[in-house]
Amino acid sequence: MILLDGKKTSADLKQEIAESVKQLKAQGKKTPHLAAILVGTDGASMTYVSSKVKACELVGFNSTLIELPEETSEEKLLQEIEKLNNNSDIDGFIVQLPLPKHIDEQKVLMAVNPDKDVDGFHPVNVGKMALDLPCFLPATPFGILELLERYNVETSGKHVVVIGRSHIVGRPMSILMSQKRKAGNATVTIAHSRTKNLKEITLQADIIVAALGIPEFLTGDMVKDGVTIIDVGITRVEDATKKRGYRLAGDVHFESVSPKSSYITPVPGGVGPMTIAMLLKNTLLACERKN
Repeated sequence: MILLDGKKTSADLKQEIAESVKQLKAQGKKTPHLAAILVGTDGASMTYVSSKVKACELVGFNSTLIELPEETSEEKLLQEIEKLNNNSDIDGFIVQLPLPKHIDEQKVLMAVNPDKDVDGFHPVNVGKMALDLPCFLPATPFGILELLERYNVETSGKHVVVIGRSHIVGRPMSILMSQKRKAGNATVTIAHSRTKNLKEITLQADIIVAALGIPEFLTGDMVKDGVTIIDVGITRVEDATKKRGYRLAGDVHFESVSPKSSYITPVPGGVGPMTIAMLLKNTLLACERKN
């Protein structure tokens, strides 16, 4: 069993990105600049955004964080997005999700200039991804592809089962794995909460991407020997034995699934760190396009 170490792989990636930034600076070219808009004080979102800012510093990017109060109107948020769209120094930006209930998420994502949409959520980028055209790939699926490639996990002709159909992970993952690419050329099945005989389907899978947000849902009796497991989920589970009162659990029951796996991502330290690294990679790509 080989651990797909996202922590190490993302550190390698950041080092490569930092090297590219050094070269850009040495050539007198523009330094990549990533901006983030955070509305409200959601704990998980604040942690995530601050780790993005730290990652920017680490690789030599410029970064801007725009913090808006919870009660910010949709109109005000759209004005801030328009400013970033028109600011030629900003190469890419993200609007941290989830947004407060009174703001239409879809409207906000549509307002981002697709050329600066380093999250890869705009319909223009999603459409280009589906047609296999150059675009910004959503950071989490992009990170999964990178892990599979760097660990030389064979995907061609394999049966991939994606559990979860979100626009952020499940759906794009199913499209990317079926395309002609190094980590691709697979036969893909999408399963979700309405799927019947799920166990029958997962037992046939060579590779399983678990992205449904239910802690420890996938258990050892649901997988075959030699399976590759990509665990996208991360949930706080109450645990009185821990100092913090909780532990982090993935969508996969690691103890029962790992003995049967040839490759598996840990939680934490698997897919999570890759997401931020790929966001940086998308920003670098955006800057290079301009240069």
